[in-house]
Formats: sequence, C-alpha cells, structure tokens
Amino acid sequence: MKLAYSLLAALSATTLQSAERPNILFLFSDDHAVKAISAYGGPLAKVAPTPHIDRLAREGAVFLNSFCANSICGPSRATILTGKHSHKNGFMRNGNKFNPDQWTVAKELQKGGYHTAVIGKWHLNTTPQGFDHWEVFPGQGSYYNPVFIQQDNSRKRFAGYATDLTTDKAIVWLESRKGADKKKPFFLMCQHKAPHRTFAPALRHLGAFDDVVIPEPETLFDDYKNRSATLADNEMEIDRHFDWAYDAKVRKDERGEVQLPKPDRYGTPEYNRMTHAQKAKWDAHFGPRNQAFLKKFTSSKMSHKELVRWKYRRYMRNYLGTVKAVDESVGRMLKYLDDNGLSKNTIVIYSSDQGFFLGEHGWYDKRWMFEESFRMPFVVRWPSVIAPGSKSEQLIQNIDYAPTFLDAAGLKTPAEVQGRSLVPLFKGQTKGWRESLYYSYYEYGEHRVPQHFGVRTAYHKLIYFPKGDEWNLFDLQKDPNEMRSIDIDPAYATKRAELTQEFHRLREQFDAPAIE
Repeated sequence: MKLAYSLLAALSATTLQSAERPNILFLFSDDHAVKAISAYGGPLAKVAPTPHIDRLAREGAVFLNSFCANSICGPSRATILTGKHSHKNGFMRNGNKFNPDQWTVAKELQKGGYHTAVIGKWHLNTTPQGFDHWEVFPGQGSYYNPVFIQQDNSRKRFAGYATDLTTDKAIVWLESRKGADKKKPFFLMCQHKAPHRTFAPALRHLGAFDDVVIPEPETLFDDYKNRSATLADNEMEIDRHFDWAYDAKVRKDERGEVQLPKPDRYGTPEYNRMTHAQKAKWDAHFGPRNQAFLKKFTSSKMSHKELVRWKYRRYMRNYLGTVKAVDESVGRMLKYLDDNGLSKNTIVIYSSDQGFFLGEHGWYDKRWMFEESFRMPFVVRWPSVIAPGSKSEQLIQNIDYAPTFLDAAGLKTPAEVQGRSLVPLFKGQTKGWRESLYYSYYEYGEHRVPQHFGVRTAYHKLIYFPKGDEWNLFDLQKDPNEMRSIDIDPAYATKRAELTQEFHRLREQFDAPAIE
C-alpha cells in the first residue's frame, strides 16, 4: 500500500489533543455492495458510476479487503460504536436492544473534546448516547416523507426523500455550530437508509438505469450444490422470494386478473407514504413498464429464466437508483467541506454496514459469510496523511473503526476494545498486521440463513455451520465465486487443519461463547 507519512505523524500526543485535531466525517450507508461502487472496479463500474465516492478514492485510499464481523444491520452498527464483536457488545441479532450505558467511541470522543452528532439511520432500539446532537429514524426508517425522532423523543415527519433529508440535516448541524462548539473538532455520523430493501429510488432517479445493460452475475442460477445443505434452504432468492409489490414494484391494483407466482406478502408501504404528486410521478414511470411486462407474462412467451432475469433487472435498476442519491449526498458533503475550508483537516470515511448480494448465488439480502455480503466498502481520505490513489490489501474489519477514530483524535483506546487502529495502515506501516479475520452470525433463521461462524485469511475461508455440523472450505484464488467446498479434499488437508486451528485461536482471543 503506497501510503505517505506526513507532518501529523511527527506531532506529539499533546499537540494532537489541541484544537488542530482532525474532524471526522463518517458517511455510512446500508447494504451497499462494493460491486456497486465504481472505485472498486468490476462490471457495474461503467454502467453505474459513483463519481463522488470515486473522488474520495482518488484523493485517499480504497481498502480492498474490508469486512464486517456480523453481516446484519444492527449488529454491524453496534460493532462500529464499540470496537467489539457482537457477543461482547451484546447486540448479536436484529431485535436486540443495544445497551446504551456501555462504552462507545462517541462517548469517548465527546469526553475527549469532540463535538458529536449522529443523523439518519440508528437501528439500535435505544436512545443515542455520547452525541451532542442526534436526529434518527425509528427502526429501519422510510424512504419517502420519513419520520425522524427528535432529541426530546418526539417524532416529526418531513417531506422529501430520506437520503436528501439526512444530508440536509447533517449540513444544517455543521452550519449551526457556534461559539465553543465550533472551536471543537467534530465527529459526525451521517447515516443513510439507502440502498436497503425495498430499494426505492428518489423520484428524480426513476429510470436512471433503464437504458443500460446491467451485467448478469455468473452465479445467478446457482444450484447450491457442493456446499452446505443449508444453502438450498434459503429464502432470499430473486427467483422464489422476491415480492411483486414490495420489491419488484408491480402493485396488485395494476394487474387486473393477472395471477403472478408467489410471493406477495408486504404490500406497498413506501408508495402508501407518498403524496398524490409523488404517486403521479411514480405511476408515470412504473405504470407503462409494468403493463408491458404483464402483457408479455400473460402471452406465455416468458420462460422461467427470462422471468428471473426480468426480476433481476428490475431489482438492480431500483437498487442502483438508491445508490445514485447516496453518491450525490457524498458529493454534497465534500462540497460543504471545500466551501468552508474544512477539507484539509477532516478525515472522511465512506462505508456501509455490510455488503449485499446483487444476484450472486441468485440472492438479494446479506447475512452469509460469502464474499458479497461479508465484504464491506471502506474508502478514506485524510489529506497529508494518506497518499492519494492508495489501495490497501490488508485485512480490516468494522471492529477497527472505533480505535481508528480514537487514534486519529489522539485519544487512548481502552483495553476492552477488540479492534486495531487503522492509522498505521494509513501511513504505510503494514508490518505485523493481522493475517486472519473472525466472523459470526447469530440470527435464528430470518431468510432461513442459519447461524454460522468462520475464519478468513488472504486466500482461504473456513465456515462452520452448527446445523448439521458441517464445515465448508474455499480456495478464494481458484474459486472466487465460492461454488465448491474443498473441506474433504485430501489436497487441502493441511490447509484445513491450519484454518481450523486458527478458527479456534481467534475464538479464544475474542472470548467467543460456546457454539450451540
């Protein structure tokens, strides 16, 4: 990794405690796959560019091997705030309640002299602590005309699109800083709902990807053979589990007598929130396209695979439409920093709570330890510390975010934190960095994804599925799509033994609970 040393590297701890400590702007989205960020390359880069996130990459660093500790929304957020794996921070699965009284990086930065705020998606089932200002969505939040919980715990509905409103509120907070607060460095978590399901774009972006050919993943029609038997039992396939109204945007009142195959479970909650004017724009876009699809479907001219491909294209166009607004938000935040002389002394990080399946293995959603949901974006700019255009291949994880924020702020990280500061990597100091990562997934079967645990190194991955007492081993160089487990292949016996030993070593290191 070609990362530069800087004058900041030579500053004393005393100087870092001064008012010249860097601001930290944490731009965070939900379910943003790295394949939908053009800075990471790949087949979507040309058809769905993300120019503002790419600007961060050009002016900073892209971490190519960034991963989550538990691929699900709430647990990932808890991990980022605490620097600890899920079993240590207590938020192991969605539906848990985050213990607000425990140590968090926000509290430490606030105590250490930072002006702190979180705006947008929170999803931890508790009131934020450690923030001078907060304004967050209840639960998952809504895309259109969303409600924000205010600091007096009242709820207020705002007209507009969630991504735009979250950005507006982040800028308003930065503008509102006065007096002693303005003299402090800031820590701002600007956290979006998008591109989380139900993949509802800003109305201005409807049709933004209708005229491009969206590449189809090689594994769209995966048969789930040669791996754990639990894979075939999933309920997150574009084929069998994508809802017509909720996901594909084909409403029941548009269909007449047309009977589409199941499922159709959740209705149209986002459409129902719209004003008449908003619905008119939505209908003008989707109405003709849906009628054309229904006509073709009823003509019996669509094969099963053609129907799956239609769903995939509809999914991707809407997903990428939500990403487009997130990228615009990043551009607005960078422009604010530029216009207000804040760019040089602000660390800007773009990340997401986990990755997401964009048709790989036939799936949408996340959860599995397979690369598409396990891998998460991490793009960072820190002028005069990080060399522009850097790329890092070191293994990093979201347990590392909290100690990184503290290290950059010149503050000590408590011993209980399980992650490591990334600041040495920012400066090109890679010696002694970790060579493996631990993963855990504790949900009990949403989308019928079972509990599983694993270890990943640079080139291999070992996953344990307690249900059925199964192990899967993948050679990520020879089989990057993870289509065949080689756990019983004699040629990999030594590697299997090494990874099994490392799996148990990491579980002991992180004091992981017994697997039931």
